[in-house]
Amino acid sequence: MLAAPDAQEGGEPEPALLPGELAFCALLLLLSLFLLWQAHGISGFESLSSAGMFPMLAAATMVVTGAVFSWQSLRRGPANVSGQGNWQAFVVQITPPIWVGFTLAVCLYMLALPRLGFLGASFLFLLMSMRLLGSQRWLLNVGVSVVTLAAIYGVFQTIFSVVLPKGSWLQNLFR
Repeated sequence: MLAAPDAQEGGEPEPALLPGELAFCALLLLLSLFLLWQAHGISGFESLSSAGMFPMLAAATMVVTGAVFSWQSLRRGPANVSGQGNWQAFVVQITPPIWVGFTLAVCLYMLALPRLGFLGASFLFLLMSMRLLGSQRWLLNVGVSVVTLAAIYGVFQTIFSVVLPKGSWLQNLFR
């Protein structure tokens, strides 16, 4: 029995398209097509037992499912109940402030690591992370950060003999 385009088997309407869903489906389809092309380059379509057959089968399955998901997403209308534009709704739902804050914190951590070294950059990252999660207790945050870093340093530096970055700024400071 065929259902109406806006109804599922139970007679309920299909859920509206979420912000970013169509773009994700399109990227999934493009990636799948690229992987199929790459898999074909392994050995072509020589025989069913060739080295590239399994990767081509897997990529072809991805292409089919990506095409189905993209087609289903195209058929549904966008969910814009808030009155915002599609881009604004995407930003609000996909990039909440806490996610953006942690992304910036990780980027700052990566930039600080060569200069401050593992201990300095990680200490500041832990403090910033706890603040982003809403902790207002600075003394407790400092204590947790120090104990956590001491444990990490003890395990990796002492037990596993992993060389942790010392940092160029701190090395020049104490010379």
